Amino acid sequence: MREVVWIRRFALLGAVIALGVVVLGGYTRLSNSGLGCPDWPGCFGHIAPTGNAEHYASDADVRKAWVEMVHRYFASSIGIICILIAAFSIRARREPGVSVTYALVLLALVVFQGILGMLTVTWLLKPLIVTGHLVGGLTTFAMLWWLWLSKRAENKPVNGYTVLAGNRLVENGGRARLWAGLALAALAIQVGLGGWTSSNYAALACPDVPKCQDQWIPAADYENAFVLWRGLGINYAGGVLDHPARVAIHFTHRVGAVVAGTLLLLAVFFALRGLGPGPRWAALAVLAALAAQVSIGVFMVLRAFPLELAAAHNAGAALLVAAAVLLNRKLRPIADFR
Repeated sequence: MREVVWIRRFALLGAVIALGVVVLGGYTRLSNSGLGCPDWPGCFGHIAPTGNAEHYASDADVRKAWVEMVHRYFASSIGIICILIAAFSIRARREPGVSVTYALVLLALVVFQGILGMLTVTWLLKPLIVTGHLVGGLTTFAMLWWLWLSKRAENKPVNGYTVLAGNRLVENGGRARLWAGLALAALAIQVGLGGWTSSNYAALACPDVPKCQDQWIPAADYENAFVLWRGLGINYAGGVLDHPARVAIHFTHRVGAVVAGTLLLLAVFFALRGLGPGPRWAALAVLAALAAQVSIGVFMVLRAFPLELAAAHNAGAALLVAAAVLLNRKLRPIADFR
């Protein structure tokens, strides 16, 4: 039982750090620090950007190197935490609610994330790898967050069996669970589109809102916008696509935002219909996170995409994922009869 407590603690710690890593990763990408250290896992062969003055042309290059390495330090700590979660899960494998498979999948995901981090540098910011790295980071965060929510919920018995706290009308929540699941899936796709927009430097392709290029449906090159593989040896810093292709990427991201936002609102609507305080507060969290993210996105366009708002948009996406995961968890009981 003590192992279960440690699993819960490490899941929360890992989720908090993973959230920070996602935000740091976004800042690294947006501040053009992704190639601040052109090797991996060190920086010019060192564990920290020190003693390498000959490799830096300016203080700005040194700052970029530190941004990249701090991101790597925090990401490495998540790997250690996931190893500990896997170890404790194996030791407590006979305890109710402990899934060794879940812990091992989480560990494998973190290892894969490390590989993507290496390829991000060695393959010169290839958009497919950068986008995959972002999606993988948010997936790691979501899995750690889900694990902590599940372990926390198991300690709240209701009527002889454990369900999520406050979800008294589980049998009436089927429609809300359906829409919440669809919304989370759409949000995952939207995160991928956001990563593709950022990694292809397409944010500035639509400098106005709600229209794009002063048109509701702008002229765009969709044929070249979503080519996943263009070969090796290409430096993608600054982007390689022509403007019409970048417009196609940005506009698709906006359409995805409308779809994901609509599904999230439907999930919120059905979760607020008499399912108890747990789902109600989770639905309100989704609503608040969605409003914040939309507001940041609009102001980001109106202010010509300053770094601070662009980084905040990345953080807002992570918080929206957290709220959507919370809603899905609150709508699903843990039927652990004792």
